Amino acid sequence: MFPTLSHLITYLFGIYIPLPVQTFGLFVGFAFLLAYYIFKIEFVRKEQQGLIKPVKQEITVGEPAQPIEILMNALIGFIIGFKLIYAALHYVELVDNPQALLLSTKGSLIGGLLLGALFAYWLYNDKKKQQLPEKKIETHHVHPYEFMGKILARAAIWGLLGAKLFHNLEYWDDFIRHPVESLLSFNGLTFYGGVIVGGLAVIYYTRKLGIHPLHMLDIGAPGMMLGYAVGRLGCQLSGDGDWGIENLHAKPAGLQWIPDWAWTFKFPHNVMNEGVPIMNCEGKFCHELPLPVYPTSFYEFLMCCVLFALLWTIRRRVHAMGMLFAIYLILNGIERFSIELIRVNSKYHLLGVSFTQAEFISLLMIVTGFIGIFYTRSKAQKASYSMTQKYA
Repeated sequence: MFPTLSHLITYLFGIYIPLPVQTFGLFVGFAFLLAYYIFKIEFVRKEQQGLIKPVKQEITVGEPAQPIEILMNALIGFIIGFKLIYAALHYVELVDNPQALLLSTKGSLIGGLLLGALFAYWLYNDKKKQQLPEKKIETHHVHPYEFMGKILARAAIWGLLGAKLFHNLEYWDDFIRHPVESLLSFNGLTFYGGVIVGGLAVIYYTRKLGIHPLHMLDIGAPGMMLGYAVGRLGCQLSGDGDWGIENLHAKPAGLQWIPDWAWTFKFPHNVMNEGVPIMNCEGKFCHELPLPVYPTSFYEFLMCCVLFALLWTIRRRVHAMGMLFAIYLILNGIERFSIELIRVNSKYHLLGVSFTQAEFISLLMIVTGFIGIFYTRSKAQKASYSMTQKYA
């Protein structure tokens, strides 16, 4: 396992470079970048089809920097300088536990004040250069894909909050025992929580831009599937706890061609430090699972790559608004429900039936997806019939 980027570099090139980058976080970043790229392609395609329109915005130009703008820029600069300078001066501490340092109250007051003042002056000076004798209002038409930065920022922030919320609800006993640690840790994120809460935040924002929610959901379907695949690869490489149940079975004859680790794995040096100590290992990540398990995060990576390819292939052939997202719900629900059968997870018990949070949500997704297909197909047929009658 490669809990940090430094471990991965050591494995690939045989040299150790101390870097404050965790492998899982790195792949989450890759997931967002790929989702950004896929979203942008779909935004452009939908606009070319005339399904979404440029947004008219009125922008005030030529006015000096407002006090609130200067204050906000100074605050951002202070936070960056407060942490950045301290981290540079305490690099060993940063590499050892970047999350703890960044989320602590430790920082450089002088660094914060200096960078805060620099950010404030930069904004003031930039606005001063563009200032006109009289401010004026200009109207611009902004393409929807130009809002991608703001869209993904909302998806990231609200998605993280949703992922933490759903995880803590799933592991309520652990949350009660360690509430502060559970809230501040970047470990323990539930995908469906991130998708639901982050998705609602994006829908709310894009609806104000005049983009129909069903069009937005169709745009997001392929990108979400690919992003999930890349995120699961990060889970596999870092060993963040998303592994399967114990697998003591011999590899079937028909699967002898796959590597042993793809059938059963102990996740040595996992980032969670779960399991038993590894002999003759020194350092922070020196544990492995006592018994081999199914590497379910790797299976999900492969399945979601295939499902992304399927969605990407059919997206031009699916014309009913909202149907592509309905297909995504079905595919993602089936994939996740299937993997839950061999995956370690907390279970709920109701009326004698035990199930996981993901199984319950997966079933809801599948049912909602089928309802969505029938609904969108029926709506498209009615629209086609009305158009035929109009020009008959």
